[in-house]
Order: sequence, then C-alpha cells, then structure tokens
Amino acid sequence: MTAETGRRDPAAMPTVLQVLPALESGGVERGTLEIADAVIRAGGRALVASAGGRLVAPLERLGARHVTLPLRSKSPLGILRNAGRLAALAGAGGVDIIHARSRAPAWSALLAARRSGAHFVTTYHGTYNEGFPGKRLYNSVMARGERVIAISRFIAEHIRRVHGTDPARIRIIPRGVDPALFDPDRVAPGRVAALRAAWGVPPDRPVILLPGRLARWKGQAVLVEAMAAVPEAAALLVGGGGEALRGELAARIAALGLQGRVILAGHADDMPAALLLADIVVHASTDAEAFGRTVIEAQAMARPVIAADLGGPRETVEEGVTGWRVPPGDPAALAAALRRVLAMPAAARAAIGAAARAHVLATTTTAAMQAATLDLYRELGQRGRGQP
Repeated sequence: MTAETGRRDPAAMPTVLQVLPALESGGVERGTLEIADAVIRAGGRALVASAGGRLVAPLERLGARHVTLPLRSKSPLGILRNAGRLAALAGAGGVDIIHARSRAPAWSALLAARRSGAHFVTTYHGTYNEGFPGKRLYNSVMARGERVIAISRFIAEHIRRVHGTDPARIRIIPRGVDPALFDPDRVAPGRVAALRAAWGVPPDRPVILLPGRLARWKGQAVLVEAMAAVPEAAALLVGGGGEALRGELAARIAALGLQGRVILAGHADDMPAALLLADIVVHASTDAEAFGRTVIEAQAMARPVIAADLGGPRETVEEGVTGWRVPPGDPAALAAALRRVLAMPAAARAAIGAAARAHVLATTTTAAMQAATLDLYRELGQRGRGQP
C-alpha cells in the first residue's frame, strides 16, 4: 500500500505461495525454485508448500519459506484437509497469490484461494492422461486459474480445445534455460574428458546423445534401433530410472551387436559437459512433449539437435535452421537424419548449433520466464486480495 493513496503500489511484488506435491527433483520443482528466487529478488515474499524433499534446503537458501504439508495426497479427504491448511497459511501469511503446479494440490489450492480471497494461478505442465472416467474433470483444475500459464503454444491450444478455457486467461510462458550454466565457453575441457573416460566413449567415433530419464515414451529404444544403421557413430543414453526398461535396452543392444557403441550412461550430474561431449543431441519422444527442456539445454550448448516432430519441440527446433525434425517412433527416419547430419561439414553443423543458441538466448531463458511470470503476478496483485 502507498501512504498517500492507501492503494497497492502497482510496482510492488505480491506475496506468492507456490503449491506442489514435493520438492525432490524435476523440471516442475526447478521452476518452483526459479520463480521463488525471482519473487524475492523483486522485493516480494515467496512461500512454497509441499511434502518436502532434497530441494527444500536450496529453496530456503534463496530466502523463501517452505511449509511441509502432505500434498501428495489424492484422496478427497486429504484434498479437503489440505485446503484448510493452505487457507490458514494464506490468511496468516498475507498471501496474495496461490500458484498451483500439480493437480491434486491444485484442488486444495483452489478451495484455499476461495476461502482466503487470494488469487489462483495454475501452470499447465502437460497434456495429462484421460484414461478413465472422471479424469478430464480431475485434470480440469489446471485450467481453472484466474490466469493459466501454458508452457508452450502446443499446451495453450490443448487447454483451449480440451477445457474450453477463455484464451484471455491463458498466458504462454515457455520454460527457460540458464544460459550462463549451459554455455559451451564455460565448460572446461577436463569436465568433458572426465565424462568420456567414465562412460568409456570410443575416442574415434562421433557421439550421439539422448538425454532424459529412461521411459518408454522418451524413445531410447528408437535410437537403439536407429544405431544399427549408423555404424560410424557411438550413442549415449543419459538418464536414470527405469530399471526394467534398462534391462530391455541392454538386451536389445546386445542382440544388435551394439555393445561398446551404444552406452547406457545413467544419471549425469554435469549435463552441460555431457551435452558438449555430443556431436548431435537427439530427442526421440514418441508422445508429445509439453515443452522439451532438454532440447533447449542442448541448443544453449550450441549442439545440433534432431527432434521428434510433435509437441513442444516443434516450437524450438526450426527445420534446417536451429535443428531438424523427424517423424516420431521411426528408427529408419532417425537413422537417415543422423547419417545426413554426420555427413555435413563440421562448420555447417557448428553454424546450426550457433543459430540454436542464439534463438535460446533471445526467447527461452530462465530470466525471460521469470520476468513474464512476475508480470503476471503483478497484474493480479494490483487488484488486491479477493478482487476478481
């Protein structure tokens, strides 16, 4: 409030409570910390409610307050109890905006916003499965925000088509990458060499890298099949999880005689160095990605990217300009694209990588995502609590 008018200063940053199931790892969780940091740097107060996890300590080091609540609960009773807890937290903490990032906590957050008079914002992070009756209703909470953040144009169109959401309530705010962290000029050669040695990457072959947790829809099996037709290269599958799938992939690699040339590298702590090790980065998802953060991370590292032609990567990979796109789930098409790109002069591949990094710097940085989200918060905050 200003002393002269008794009204909220239009430039003031509201108090924001972000709500999600837990703070273990992942893109949603990283985005939560990035927005909390931005709110604090803008002079506001940042609260986060979750069931906790390894990212709580980094969050609190930013100056945010974390409140531990059982927000993993999907039971109707659990959702109602959490609504009461969030409403009490919002009232006691003077929360202006409750920002929900996941469906079950979002139902609690919606009820809490109505009780406390706080504004309700959601981020729609995926297309969400509708495999059983009532699931569309359950998913619809993510489209009920006064403002609904869509992380890509693909997701914005999905929200309009599936939920009939008024486009005036939708804000497209792409996920961002930190161009200082993902900067090829800031990665010491020793970091790349250490990964090459640890993973046993053949020194005499170009390297193809697919980053992403092991999951069938992430398309690791598509790249394995493609590699049988790309004998001049080695491939790294970088990502943890999926032990059953890991076993299946290892068996298929052996059956195709690709041992030593297709490597299940596991989790990587140093993704900038891992990406810099690659001559080509592949995105091979067979289901549509809501955005595809690994794509822009690779592009920020000036790596040539070949991506599946569906979902969010259609917006970040411009054919022949910032990368190439191939039909999803088609090993033969992927192999042909890999051979074609590997046959290009090194300078031509480098030019594509440079164009990709320039595009990321201009459109999809963490700073741009933070600024757009803060603008949305200020837009709602100017109205005051309880004002639609």
